Amino acid sequence: MSSAATGPLEGFDAAACIDRLAAETARAIRDLGRRGAVVATSGGIDSSAAAGICVRALGADKVQLLRLPERDVGDASSDLALELAKSLGADSIEEPITAALEGLGCYEQRDEAIRAVFADYEPDWKHKLVRSAPSASITVFSLVVERPDGTREQRRMPADAYLSLLAATNMKQRVRKLREYTWADRLSYAVIGTPNLLEYDQGFFVKGGDGLADVKPISGLYKGQVYAVARELGLPDAITSRQPTTETFSLPQTQEEFYFSLPYDKMDLCLYARNNGIEAADIGPALGLTEQQVERVFRDIDAKRRASRYLHLAPQLVAEVVAVGD
Repeated sequence: MSSAATGPLEGFDAAACIDRLAAETARAIRDLGRRGAVVATSGGIDSSAAAGICVRALGADKVQLLRLPERDVGDASSDLALELAKSLGADSIEEPITAALEGLGCYEQRDEAIRAVFADYEPDWKHKLVRSAPSASITVFSLVVERPDGTREQRRMPADAYLSLLAATNMKQRVRKLREYTWADRLSYAVIGTPNLLEYDQGFFVKGGDGLADVKPISGLYKGQVYAVARELGLPDAITSRQPTTETFSLPQTQEEFYFSLPYDKMDLCLYARNNGIEAADIGPALGLTEQQVERVFRDIDAKRRASRYLHLAPQLVAEVVAVGD
């Protein structure tokens, strides 16, 4: 099978990758002068693989796992994260963040944004945000609500309502990060970030939220490579067979519904092709897509890189800072 078909998994040695990442993670944490690692785990593949690498790097007694559920997601993810902790032999603490989000007005602001689209919306209705398919035109976002009788309706979101909804739900990531750093300060540990290469490259993270960390062990791995690493680490089947979700809204939501234009395995191949100069016509057959469809995905990749530049930037200093003694 050609490299265009297998992409980042061709010749990938998961065991060697784990050894390398564990050594580099341990070195990075030592260089920071920290004694261990704090990892917020959701039961998803990325946080689970990052936790496994940290345990391999430092030992289970130097890794503190956190479970930070909130009411829209429920307990299933926290239960999976507890199963992960048991398999790794690491301590895990659950700290629900619902009360904090209520106090900050997260749910109230979210409900106001939804009512700008569905005036009759009630807080107990389930909901999610979905994007349009890749096209030659701009991406648009729509809101899906599920009424108590089980019926669903989808309507396009005006820009103001969309931005207000995102601002509200981004609080979830930022409150979780607050708890991570609180534990890190208490233990003199480093906070571990969990984005994979696809998420890191494409800006699928919240600035000051899940984008904030001291060490990011898997940011150079494509999503498929993360799955391979997780299987090599011997993580629970319930995690290594689980499909990626956003875990932000109360209705089940895949990552491609919300952010990426294709499922992760196809996005991996498209990003790999874009990074390695493989033409759309060459990658298309492996994806089951036409050349034109792949070109649209390429344009979407480039657009996300431009749009997410802000997320990647360090604080901008408007005057030179001269250290004492220079």
